[in-house]
Amino acid sequence: MIYLIATLKIKPDSFETIEKLVAPCIEGTRLEAGNISYDLFQSTTDKNTLSFVERWKDQTAIDNHFTESHFLAWRDAGAEYILDKKLEIITPENIEQK
Repeated sequence: MIYLIATLKIKPDSFETIEKLVAPCIEGTRLEAGNISYDLFQSTTDKNTLSFVERWKDQTAIDNHFTESHFLAWRDAGAEYILDKKLEIITPENIEQK
């Protein structure tokens, strides 16, 4: 199993808009082959920090996720609200940051 944690810094007061834009992606991702869980959280200490906590069967499932239409639509629609992002990929062997 692979964990992917995507941390986003968003523009102030944009959470409600982002929540609406990302909803179809969350719904679609949860139906993808190889997805174990896919959840979005808002920080309790900084309302402009969001974290996707994802669990995947393997790297192939992650690679396929990044080509799905619901992911691409969210990426394009949400881009103007994202100030910074960090990805952490956690496998049994390694922790990788991008």
